[in-house]
Amino acid sequence: MKKLLIIIACIASLWLTGCSNSRFHLVHKIDIQQGNVVTQEEINQLEPGMTRRQVQYIMGSPMIADVFHQDRWDYLYLMQPGYGKPSSERVTLYFEADTLKRVEGSMHPQDVSAEEPTPSHQVTVVVPPQERVPPGILTRLWYWITFRKPGEV
Repeated sequence: MKKLLIIIACIASLWLTGCSNSRFHLVHKIDIQQGNVVTQEEINQLEPGMTRRQVQYIMGSPMIADVFHQDRWDYLYLMQPGYGKPSSERVTLYFEADTLKRVEGSMHPQDVSAEEPTPSHQVTVVVPPQERVPPGILTRLWYWITFRKPGEV
């Protein structure tokens, strides 16, 4: 009997150890997003000479507004998927006399006039037809009690 318990304990521990492998996900891990979502379209709208209000309208409030460096705004974004490699974006905006002077970081403004215009994205929504299912006995009883006909609201 003791040998049987030892064998079962060994098999159970091996099975649990095998399930902790990265191929088998027993626990759901959520995606974690932190910071300001920064897109290339927002960065492309930035131009030197813009006021702080114009920049804040386009980019939103900065993630870090340092008291000691008031002429610098930092926008940080970290996306850590539950299963996968994390990605991050960092953009730093420098101001001089309340106007945008330069942009640094992992994303830079691109000259959109030199490129071909990007086609607009078209979304097609397909609505499946409503399935006609004959009402069951409880539904028919409910219609009879409430003096309604099927399809009435």
